[in-house]
Amino acid sequence: MSDKSNEEIYDEFYDAVNMTPSELEQWLDTDKSKSVGQDSGDGESKGHKSGRKIISIKNKKKDDLNQNDYEHMNKVIGYIHRHTAQKPDSDIKESDWRYSLKNWGHDPCKEMNC
Repeated sequence: MSDKSNEEIYDEFYDAVNMTPSELEQWLDTDKSKSVGQDSGDGESKGHKSGRKIISIKNKKKDDLNQNDYEHMNKVIGYIHRHTAQKPDSDIKESDWRYSLKNWGHDPCKEMNC
């Protein structure tokens, strides 16, 4: 796992994941969402699966989160941090880069006013 406490993971997760469960759910239903990401072996991308887990986590009360939830939250934090560091120089509004981040619950256009 990591050296972070569950409290640190919780705070970082809620800082990094800037989409609401309903925004993420609507996004995951789009063809754009399904068009990006590495296939996990069953026709669904890893990011798309992660998005569904994020919805579940964000719909839980903090006291109901289990260790698997915290492990996934930490994975999401790492992905968002790594991927945002790879921002392309081109317009991001309709980019695979943005679409992939949105699958993981982070819409960079909320911060960059795309």
